[in-house]
Parts: sequence; C-alpha cells; structure tokens
Amino acid sequence: MNRKKNKIYKVEEFDNVRDIISNSVKKYGERNAFILKSKKDGKIEYQNITYNQFQHDINALGTSFIEKGLKNKRIAIISKNRYEWVVTYLATINGTGISVPLDKGLPESEIEFSLQKSKADCVVFGSEYIETMEKFQKNKSTNITEFICMDDVESLNGKQGFTTLKKCLEQGKELLEKGDRRFLDAPINSEEMSIILFTSGTTSQAKAVMLSHKNIASNIYGINAAEKMFPTDVNMAFLPLHHTFGSTGILLFLSAGATNVFCDGIRHIQENLKEYKVSVFVSVPLLLEAMYKKIMKQIVKQGKEKAVKIALPVTRALRKIKIDVRRKVFKDIIDNLGGKLRFIVSGASAIDPKVAKGFNDFGIMTLQGYGLTETSPVLAAENMYSIRYGSIGFPLCNVNMKVDEPNEKGIGEIVAKGPNVMLGYYENKEATNEVIKNGWFHTGDLGFKDKKGYFHITGRKKNVIVLKNGKNIYPEELETIINKLPYVTESLVFGMPKDNDLVVSVKVVYNKEYLEENMPDLYKDKDKLYDKIWQDIKDINLQLTNYKHIKKLIITDEEMIKTTTAKIKRFEEIKKIIAEG
Repeated sequence: MNRKKNKIYKVEEFDNVRDIISNSVKKYGERNAFILKSKKDGKIEYQNITYNQFQHDINALGTSFIEKGLKNKRIAIISKNRYEWVVTYLATINGTGISVPLDKGLPESEIEFSLQKSKADCVVFGSEYIETMEKFQKNKSTNITEFICMDDVESLNGKQGFTTLKKCLEQGKELLEKGDRRFLDAPINSEEMSIILFTSGTTSQAKAVMLSHKNIASNIYGINAAEKMFPTDVNMAFLPLHHTFGSTGILLFLSAGATNVFCDGIRHIQENLKEYKVSVFVSVPLLLEAMYKKIMKQIVKQGKEKAVKIALPVTRALRKIKIDVRRKVFKDIIDNLGGKLRFIVSGASAIDPKVAKGFNDFGIMTLQGYGLTETSPVLAAENMYSIRYGSIGFPLCNVNMKVDEPNEKGIGEIVAKGPNVMLGYYENKEATNEVIKNGWFHTGDLGFKDKKGYFHITGRKKNVIVLKNGKNIYPEELETIINKLPYVTESLVFGMPKDNDLVVSVKVVYNKEYLEENMPDLYKDKDKLYDKIWQDIKDINLQLTNYKHIKKLIITDEEMIKTTTAKIKRFEEIKKIIAEG
C-alpha cells in the first residue's frame, strides 16, 4: 500500500482528557480558547476567553461541585451549544464524577426517562428548561438533588434545590483562593466509566453508552495523527455537543490550541463563517449539500458558470505539477464563506461525492469521517493524503478494522477493535455482548475494502430489504441515485409489506423552492408533479436489475423525522408511512 496515503503526523498522546486540556493551557495559555457573543441593550458584544481563563473556570466549577457533595456523582447536562456546556462537561469528568450529556431536542418525557435511566444526581440546564426541571422536582420523578441553571435567572434565587452556574463559579473561585485542591488533585482512572452517552441512533429506543477517559483521549490522538489542526484555526462548533462527535470534536480543536465559536443557528451559518473568519468545522452532509447547491446557484445567477467550468480543469492540471492556485482562482467563492474556510469534516452519514469533490475543487479540503457513539466516535477518515470520493478513507492509526464474513461481492459487516471502543452499554450486558464479540465491535454497517485499502460503507445491516425470493436490496444505494435528482431534498427507500412479501417503495421529499423557481407549472399541479417524479423513478429503474425496481412512490414537501444529527429515523418514518397506508 502506498505509504504516502498512510501518513501519520507526530502528535502527543495522553491518557486522559484532563492532561489534554492542561497541555493546551501550558502551550496556548494566553490564546483565545473561545469567543462568545451576547446582546446587551440591543448591541452585540464579544468576550474572549483565554485558555488560562477556561481552565480556571473548569477548576472553579469542579471545586464547587465537590463542595456540593457531587464527588463521584452523575451530572446531566442539557442545553444548546454554549461555553457553559463545555465547562460543565469538563468540570464533571476531570475530577468530579460522571457526565450525562442529554439531547436538547428530546421531549419532556424522554428527558425524564434519560435522567431516571442514568441515575443522575444533578442536572445543569439552560433557562429554556426551567419549567421542565421545576416539574421534575415537584413530582420527585428523578433522583436529582441539585438543579443548576446555566443562566443567571432571578426567579431561581433562594429557590430550594435550585442555584445558578454563576453562583457555583463564584463559590468555586473563593474555595480555590483559600487553597482548596480537592478537584485539582482528584485522581482520574482513565479506564473507568466517565460518560454515559445516549446514542442518537435511528431506532426509537436509544441505548446508554459507557465511555472512559481513555476512549476519548485515544480517539483525539488518532484523529490528530490523521488530520492537521493549527493553533491559528477558528472552529465553529456546529454539531450538537451531546453528540459524540460534537463533544469529542471540540476537545480535538482545544487539543490543537484553536479558537472555538458557536453557531447562531442553521440559518446563520454563512453569516457566522464571515463574522468569526471560521477556518474549520465539522458538519453533516445535509448542510454541506445545501451550502454547495447555494454556491452553484450563485455562480449561475452571476453568469460565472462558463468561467468556473474553464478554470476547474486548469487548476486540477496545475495541482499535478505541485502548483495549487485554487484559493486564488476561486477567491470570490471562498470570500463568500468568510475568506478563511480551509477544512470541513463531514460525519453522521455519507456525503454526496460530487459535493465533497466540489468543495475540494474550490480549495476547501472536505473529508468524510466515519464512526459511532460506541467508538468515541471516529473509526476511519480520509485525510489530505488519502481522498477517495465515496469512501470513508483509512482506519485511524490506533484502530483495527475489517470486513466480517464478506459475501461474493466482498460486502460484509464492518467490525473494529481499538482503545476507543466503548466499555459497553450501561446496565445492558445482553446488548453489549451482541455487538462486542471476541474483542471486535460489530458496527451494524455493511461495507467493503477496495484494492487500495479504502473502506466503503454500503448500508446498515438492519436496513437491508430482504425479498421473499432471497434477494437483498441496500436502500442507501438507491437513495444515493434518487437524491441526485435536482428537485429532491431527501428520499427513503423501504420495503412496503404486501402479500407476505415486500414491495420496494420510495418516499421523496421535494424542494418547493427549486420547483417554484425552475418548474412552476409542476409546482402548481401536484398530479403533474407526481407523474414527473414517477417518470424519473422509472428511468432510474432502467439502470437497475429487475429485483431492485421501485414499484411504489410517495411524494411530500414535509421533512422526514430526524435525529439531531440530521439522520432520518428510518424505522419511525417507515412505521408512520405504513400506519398512514
């Protein structure tokens, strides 16, 4: 195998997350770890948080937690992405107890269930959850004894069982000044459970994953060895922090001394890229594909389509002789994304190869990563030396990966082994034994390894449509083709039960804006629109073997049920479709 494609950067390896943060503080103490934005009297204000201040806040909050009797206890966190979330997370795992990050999108009943299942003793929350937490306290439906609000809300002052993070920080700082070292000197067992993290899977019942410091620290080392980060980078924390790649991702950038900022929301991404001069961020395919479509639309609108088509082969040819002028030639496009954007990692699900290639052609390195909550999360990724569109690249340097029991086409289940593999599912030994066998973690993803060593994912094992005649259909394969239709936002291929067999069916979500602008007649006449989409599906069928032919079509403009990382909840969506007939 080409050694260049396996290039590994020399980086420091640490046993636990606390040492990773301490190392960054030692190296980058006066650099900005975070830039925070707030509004005061209608005016926007920015606050710079240095690495030194960041560590002091962690130490103060951790000391306060111990003073409150939370040593070795479980502390849940729920809020939007914000600085206080990160401080709480690290103040918990770096010397206090066990962190339980919760999905901010959960309904009240599931928040309650998660607090109960994890046996959380304390919850730190954004002010938007005050009523929910007051209800939990009143009903005594959880084990929570400490309710801590991230915001300084006056109504909580003096309220039994409630306090604010601000007061905790003040208390912790006073104790530190008096020489309290209970948190600073707390021993860390890197092998023990430090995090209980609920999967954001597409099944209705999320499992609770147990992760250790070693799991997270080893994954940060593996990613740093594959991807080059710089202290001058500005990372936009877009993925939800309760998601493994959200929390591990921000620790990754902190390990490199980068500055971190928070996105104001999906509608403000382009504005935030310009505002903070963002250079790197981790995203999901849905967003990147939407960004790319917008870029291409602007190129057409400005009459630059021909110029871009001429420039692309020229810049590709120059790169072959080690001359890279992409960022100069396509400066207008990069400036529209803030001017500094150099590196995007796409995770959660497969990105359209055309989109990844498109960003790379403009000089913005866009790579596919692959992993699961159970693997802390990254198992494999492309890097600047190993890009093969449609693949997930190579395993990280400290991860072993293979294809288990491949069929005649070389497709089998992807299994992995490494220090980043979870301790197991919390209080669920049966489920743990189902996925960890002889030291190998069974991902549930089907895929193959090509001749050059790149791994490719073909679909989820549980998603495979098995027909009565024994034929297997991988829905993701068909969805990739369907999603290339210009008016399609997303699609779901599934087996509709009929006469003791399954009918290959598809639900298509069409893009109203695209149709209104480009196909106004179809947009106004839903019958004609259905006929158009059905004809396109028939044309796709002609490219497929007979048993893969799609025989039923459902169209809608309503977004499908999704996880917070924008993955379709396949089984919930299929259940809904079948119930609706």
